[in-house]
Amino acid sequence: MSLFKARDWWSTVLGEKEEFDQGCLCVADVDNSGQDKIIVGSYMGYLRIFNPRPVKPGDGVQAEDLLLEVQLREPVLQVEVGKFVSGTEGLHLAVLHCRRLCVYAVSETLGNVDHGNQYQIKLMYEHHLQRTACNMTYGPFGGVKGRDLICIQSMDGMLMLFEQESYAFGRFLPGFLLPGPLTYSSRTDSFITVSSSRQVESYKYQVLAFATDADGRQETVQQKLSSGKKLVVDWVLNIGEQALDICIVSFNQAVSSVFVLGERSLFCLKDNGQIRFMKKLDYSPSCFIPYCSVKEGTINTLVGNHSKMLYVYQDITLKWATQLPHVPVSVKVANLQGLKGVIVTLSDNGHLQCSYLGTDPSLFQAPRVESKEINYEEFNAEMKELQKIIKEATITQDILPQSEKHRDLIVTAEVSPDLDVESQAIDSEVKAEVVPSVTIKVTIQSKMTAQQPYLAVCIQAPLAVTCDRFTFNDLEPGSSETVVLSVFLKGNFPPSELEGNCVFSCNTPTELNPEGIPKVAQCKFKLPLRLVCFPAQPSKSANHKLTIDTNKPPISFLTIFPDFADPSEEDQANVLGFQFLTGSKITLLASKTSQRYRIQSDQLEDLWLITKELTLRLEEHFKKQNCKDFACTFSGSVPLQEYFELIDRHFELRLNAEKFQELLSERAIQFRAIERRLLTRFKDKTPAPLQHLDTLLEGTFREVIALADAAEENQANMFQAFTKLKSATHLVIMLISLWQKLNADQVAIMEATFLPLAEDTQELGWEETVDSAISFLLRTCLSKSSKEQALSLSSQLSMPKDTSRLKKNISLFCDRLAKGGRLSLSTEAATQQATVVPGGCATIPESDLEERAVVPGSTAVFSSHKHTAKQKSSPGTARSGISRLMMREIPRDLLSLQVCKVPHNIFFR
Repeated sequence: MSLFKARDWWSTVLGEKEEFDQGCLCVADVDNSGQDKIIVGSYMGYLRIFNPRPVKPGDGVQAEDLLLEVQLREPVLQVEVGKFVSGTEGLHLAVLHCRRLCVYAVSETLGNVDHGNQYQIKLMYEHHLQRTACNMTYGPFGGVKGRDLICIQSMDGMLMLFEQESYAFGRFLPGFLLPGPLTYSSRTDSFITVSSSRQVESYKYQVLAFATDADGRQETVQQKLSSGKKLVVDWVLNIGEQALDICIVSFNQAVSSVFVLGERSLFCLKDNGQIRFMKKLDYSPSCFIPYCSVKEGTINTLVGNHSKMLYVYQDITLKWATQLPHVPVSVKVANLQGLKGVIVTLSDNGHLQCSYLGTDPSLFQAPRVESKEINYEEFNAEMKELQKIIKEATITQDILPQSEKHRDLIVTAEVSPDLDVESQAIDSEVKAEVVPSVTIKVTIQSKMTAQQPYLAVCIQAPLAVTCDRFTFNDLEPGSSETVVLSVFLKGNFPPSELEGNCVFSCNTPTELNPEGIPKVAQCKFKLPLRLVCFPAQPSKSANHKLTIDTNKPPISFLTIFPDFADPSEEDQANVLGFQFLTGSKITLLASKTSQRYRIQSDQLEDLWLITKELTLRLEEHFKKQNCKDFACTFSGSVPLQEYFELIDRHFELRLNAEKFQELLSERAIQFRAIERRLLTRFKDKTPAPLQHLDTLLEGTFREVIALADAAEENQANMFQAFTKLKSATHLVIMLISLWQKLNADQVAIMEATFLPLAEDTQELGWEETVDSAISFLLRTCLSKSSKEQALSLSSQLSMPKDTSRLKKNISLFCDRLAKGGRLSLSTEAATQQATVVPGGCATIPESDLEERAVVPGSTAVFSSHKHTAKQKSSPGTARSGISRLMMREIPRDLLSLQVCKVPHNIFFR
């Protein structure tokens, strides 16, 4: 087998933005002159007839090559040439439109000059179709002599037969869903098609003629029985795939065969439906045609595919492969200008080409190489220079500083020090009188050409921006762009972070890559605390209190909180009140005698933002005074029990979401079952009572809507609970780091362990991810014995049944830190354990060491509450919570409806 390009004999491109398909190409002697012509119809309604006459191979279309071009004003689905007019055996052109079948006579009128011959078409007759047509076939149906009849397949499965100028009859195919390819076998006098069941089916013409009339579908049963027999298939063959085309071939040296081109196979069948042979194709075919038999008992076939290749098969043996300049949707073999075997191909965008197989001789001769003496010293010097360049390019330490050194792209975000005079908040859910906003000015400076520049501003909910995506025109070297946006609080709960990120991306063209190399630059910005809270009166009592110790005398709040404290009130020097826009209050106190600060609030998660702001402002204050030994510590009890309550609340909402999915799946299945029964009743010709199915359908629909509303409300509550959980997690990480004096790397490990997810989903939730990460640390750097290190971790994560395991692991994690454990992900620690990424492994059963309770009187500092108490959240409580919510959301008159039982692994999508 050899692979060559198809040799271009003649080619042209038809029209502009026209579409073509399989039935749009036909090769025949349409004008009865003894020479083949190429007939092409398009979906735009154009009909063209060509007679290619190139002066030399490869010439394009000449003016005299186009014999006829006419616009028929309707899409042309298929063109065929046959004996379609009574009283003559001349060939005529049949054109199939969506609702019309037209038969034309093509004739030539001689002119007075050499190039004056004109071609014209004359409409002989037409049939207006009652149904939308799909395709057609023709032949001497019933064994008639000297004429061809036409059979049209409609989109709804009806075969309409026309005896030239008159309509004969119509029959519906049994079990029809979608139309497939259709052809006629004159040897067996039968129609062959491929149904939607992926079966090749054959119907005798005589059976179609005596079957029940399709126009009598609405008649009574007695009339149907008297009008004819039931349409019965002659033979059926299951090929297991959809068919693209069918051809009937009968050559002198080969038996009559039925060729079927599937999506991945080529089938050759006998007249009775038995398989002669089958060829499995390793590509996606687009068209085919069996064209001749050069060896007795074999048939040659051309097969085109979507990779612009054309293959020549002799039965199942590949004989030749050639490359085309386009993807063919139809292929024919023609005899043009005395040249036999010209391959005519048509693409879907109108590329029409006549080609032949073969090669051109190569006249290239390699030049003679002059031998030179090898200078080994020069080669060694060049090799050393190249090795030096390679070594410098492979230094990993120089990869990141290289981009910082050039600074081709600079993105800066400037946050306004004051809030907006007129708030820019849009669709905020906060119930406050005024929702403040702050302006951010983002500047992009480019020292190079930037193509397709794009800027994205990322803010975590419940914060929102007025516009988070910007596109620009291409930036020239030395140019800059500036955008202004505003940030505000959209959700009715405090955020877990007051930070944002600007990401700028573009493509920079180079000599080797003109389309551009992608480059990204980003910058972070910090939002002011005044965006989410405002000054308020301090409260004397609170449920949660934290004390932060320092090694420096307390600083007046008038100094470190000038944007919240009022200088005219002296009592605000040591006491300051904050109130979030959502309503919760926080009080900040500074001790007059000791070096301590106290933060108190009714909610644990509300302490986070104020505590973080306090430590940051203290560090900034002492840094301005060149004080390098300032430090904060925490000696109180870590509020684990209150932290566990937030975990239980979040997990309970996750269980509710899972139950809502199951209930929605059950109601959806019930809804579809009732719809099917109603549809069956409506299709039945004998009216029958609905037996309250319509009432049951309406009730089920109302249940589905109520369940969807309840699931949506639960989803919003779960997101709010996850935000509160993140705030409390940030607070716990800060307290543990101050308590154990952890460095920046250890704090980063804790953040990666406790905050691995930016979003919480049912497939991958916070509980199982954090539990897996903590289990990894307990078996590596915080392990106490080789027994723990030998335990392996699973590679799968799944939603746990409850949170008891997670809370035990968190308590044990704090216990081991208190007893001298240190967080580390170094190579030495990793060699003790199989390589597992934290947060990517499943939990394992508890070991004996982890079942031990915290030893009283140890150096661990926890809350006085018992961590081994009974959990507040369980599947039972979650189920009861759903029941209460369902009783509130669903009307009582719908609670008595039957529910279809479904497996638990079926979810409503």
